[in-house]
Amino acid sequence: MELKSYQRAFLRSKAQQIDPVVYVGKDGYSDGVRAALDAALSDHELVKVRFTGSKDDVEEISRALESATSSTLVAITGFTAVFFRQDEDSSERIYRI
Repeated sequence: MELKSYQRAFLRSKAQQIDPVVYVGKDGYSDGVRAALDAALSDHELVKVRFTGSKDDVEEISRALESATSSTLVAITGFTAVFFRQDEDSSERIYRI
């Protein structure tokens, strides 16, 4: 999903109020991280991912997670990435984009 600038700004403002749900450690990208992000996106739609290890590869890993989970990378700030995937069921949607 391609986000317009006002949609991205809206999601960034909402992301400031949430805590990271998924953490990427020293092992970097793995199936466990992908599965955790996929489950979190199904539950929350908007998810923060905190990089505690692999800090040199934040953008590369974020892009890989974006494509692996069919989500949209909203922003990368420092060692934190924000992902968004809208729920398929319109009655279950948290954020109306």
